[in-house]
Amino acid sequence: MRKEKTVLMAAVVTSLILAGCGGTKEAAGAVTSGGANNKTDGTVYKVGIVQFVDDASLNQIEAAIEKELDAKATELGVTFNYDDYTYNGQADSTVLNQIASELIASDVDVIVPIATPAAMIMQNATEENQIPVVFSAVSDPVGAGLVASMEAPGSNITGTSDALNTEAVLELILAADPDIKKVGLLYNKSEDASKAPVEAVKSYCEAKGIEVVEKTGTNNDEISLAADALISSGAEAVFTPTDNTVMTAELAIYEKFIEAGVPHYGGADSFALNGAFLGYGVNYEELGTATADMIVDVLVNGADPASVEVVTLDNGIATVNTETAQAIGYDYSMFTDKCTQLKEIVTAKEFD
Repeated sequence: MRKEKTVLMAAVVTSLILAGCGGTKEAAGAVTSGGANNKTDGTVYKVGIVQFVDDASLNQIEAAIEKELDAKATELGVTFNYDDYTYNGQADSTVLNQIASELIASDVDVIVPIATPAAMIMQNATEENQIPVVFSAVSDPVGAGLVASMEAPGSNITGTSDALNTEAVLELILAADPDIKKVGLLYNKSEDASKAPVEAVKSYCEAKGIEVVEKTGTNNDEISLAADALISSGAEAVFTPTDNTVMTAELAIYEKFIEAGVPHYGGADSFALNGAFLGYGVNYEELGTATADMIVDVLVNGADPASVEVVTLDNGIATVNTETAQAIGYDYSMFTDKCTQLKEIVTAKEFD
């Protein structure tokens, strides 16, 4: 059994406090690699996992990483001890920086940040010590300044990308509503992962003569107000890229869009899981598995992150929330020929 740890900040306390977060999890596999007391006779690797925030997609990635590390531990006769070094930054940069300090002090063998903001902080923290960093779910590694190129990252960092095909999502919006005149954008402007997709939407819509309305927020309350503003503006559809701030707020806002009859399109399947009309992008379980395989390559095989190509997966999977589609009266049968896979889902907090 293990507990995921969250770093908490108190106003007058500067030391790091570890507290239980989100219950406990059983590690999978015949040999449990997560627990420090379940070592094999082989090498023990300290794996620091840093999740940016608690949301369905990132939770799915973390679980997949751990499952694959457990499987590889059994196969290779080594131990990947992530149990003592797994943290959730709760979307707080101060907390994430303290997590980085804690992992460096613990002399971990690799740091695995999940999502762009966590990856950027971990990269900065390891510039001098050169602890390998294998990130997961970074939408634009080059644009965020994490890697020199996708083929040759450089320095001590590589990982997996959930790059979004923004134009493909917009084509789905037009397929569902060919006469659309106004598209809303809902995102956190401080998230680097949102910058490139937002600009792509603007360019695409300008070329098509479609008006774009932007509303942003940095927390759940602001995102909720932004959703209200988009509905009031007359937006006929709303698009959100792979934005973690909106993702964490989706369960609180999806009914607003349903009541207004406005389809919400998001850049990850977890948006649809949490009530949005459609989520588009990669399979996050597969992304987590691929991330774990890269961790093993770096730790066990001695691969140099600087020369390990960033891994990208098929990002053409459309996931439709059938309950929301029915509630807003939207036919999505035309999507079948416009994506590599069309999946159906119903509203829930977490993936099974």
